[in-house]
Amino acid sequence: MAKQGVCRVSELSVPVPWGEIRGQVWGPDGGHPVLCLHGWADNCGSFNTLIPLLPKECRYVAVDLSGHGLSSHLPPGVFYSYTEYAADIYRVVDALQLKKFSIIGHSMGGDIAGLFTALYPEMVDALVLLDAFGFLPTDPTEIPKVLRQGFDQLLQFENNTEEKKRVYTYERAVGRLLAANHSLSEQSVHILFERGLVQVEGGFVFSRDLRVNFKNIARLTVEQSLEMQSRIQASVLAVLADGGSDRIFSEPAQSKFTSMLLQCLRDRNHRVVTVPGDHHVHLNKPEVVAPFVSDFLRTKALSPSTSHKL
Repeated sequence: MAKQGVCRVSELSVPVPWGEIRGQVWGPDGGHPVLCLHGWADNCGSFNTLIPLLPKECRYVAVDLSGHGLSSHLPPGVFYSYTEYAADIYRVVDALQLKKFSIIGHSMGGDIAGLFTALYPEMVDALVLLDAFGFLPTDPTEIPKVLRQGFDQLLQFENNTEEKKRVYTYERAVGRLLAANHSLSEQSVHILFERGLVQVEGGFVFSRDLRVNFKNIARLTVEQSLEMQSRIQASVLAVLADGGSDRIFSEPAQSKFTSMLLQCLRDRNHRVVTVPGDHHVHLNKPEVVAPFVSDFLRTKALSPSTSHKL
C-alpha cells in the first residue's frame, strides 16, 4: 500500500502531577484526532511505520504511556495498572481539549483503550484493537495470587536499595530485546529504541521504568469485562494476528474468556479480522494491517459531518 503523505508534525508534552506524558503528533492541525496507544514495554514508536499508511485526513496523537518511552516514571511506591493508564489518557485528551476522537490500541494499549471507551463512551467514535481484545479477564480464583505477586514484586523492588539500571552497549541492548520478544524484527527494535534507550556514561540504559514489568493488580472478571464491553458505544475493529494473540495470555483461562469477548463483539456487529503475522505485525509489516484500519477509519470516523478539531 502506498504511503499517503502523513508526516510527523511535532513532539507532544502534556504536564501531569508527577512530570510529563510525552509522545508524537502526526498529520494536519485540523485533522480528525486519533489517539494511538502502544503495548506493554513498547513506546509510541510502535506506530511509526503504520501511521504513514493511514488516512491523511487524521491527526494521530501517539503517546508514551507513563513509565515508557520518554514519559515520566510514576512516583515511588505507586503501582502501574490499566486503571492508572486509562486515567492518564483522560489527562492527555483533556489537555488537548479533545471532545470526540478515535483510538488505535495495540496489545496492552488496546485493553487500556477498551477500558477508557467503556468509561467515557461519549468521547470515542471508533476503536481499533490491534492483536488485543479490549479487556483481558482474570479467573476470580486467580485474583488473590496475582495481587500478591504484584505486591511482592513492588515491595521487593523498594527494599532492594542496590537496584541500579544496567548499562548496555547498543548492540547488546538490541540482542536483549530480540531475545525477550521474538515478535519484533531487528528493524522494529531500532525504531523502538529511538525512545526506548537513553545514552549514559559507558553506554545505554532502557528508558522504561522497571516497575512496568510487575504484575498488573487492576483485574476484571469475565463478567465485569463483558459488562464493560456492553457500555462501549463506538464502532469496533479487532485486527488479530494469526501468530500473535496467544503470547499475551499469562493465565490458563484467558483464551476461553477472550473467545467470549470476541463473540460478543461479533454479536454486536463489530468487525473482527485475522491477518498473517505475529504480535507486532502492525510495526513489522504495517502494509498487512493498514488497509483494514484505513477503511474502518474512513467508514466510521471520517464523514462530511465529522468536525473534531485538536
